Amino acid sequence: MKNFLILAGLALFMVSCGTQKKAAVASTPAEAPKTVALTPELETGKNLYDNSCARCHKLYEPKKFTKEEWTPILVRMGKKAKLDETQMASITNYIDSQL
Repeated sequence: MKNFLILAGLALFMVSCGTQKKAAVASTPAEAPKTVALTPELETGKNLYDNSCARCHKLYEPKKFTKEEWTPILVRMGKKAKLDETQMASITNYIDSQL
């Protein structure tokens, strides 16, 4: 009888440790990220951003910073990457379009 109680206790312990409670799923669907169709000019800016900036560091999502925060970042990084005014304008327009 003692062995039966020990086995029953172990079985109960194993069952209780093995079950997982799942969090309730919200009934409202998550908001889909806003996508903006890229014009050829914005596509050029995106390509410049992806290729020029990723050479030195990871790329940041445009929405990580505000327009006011991006301005000095782009000026500073444009100088380091040796980008001309046309390239910088293209990258800036791309970033602004994603905000």
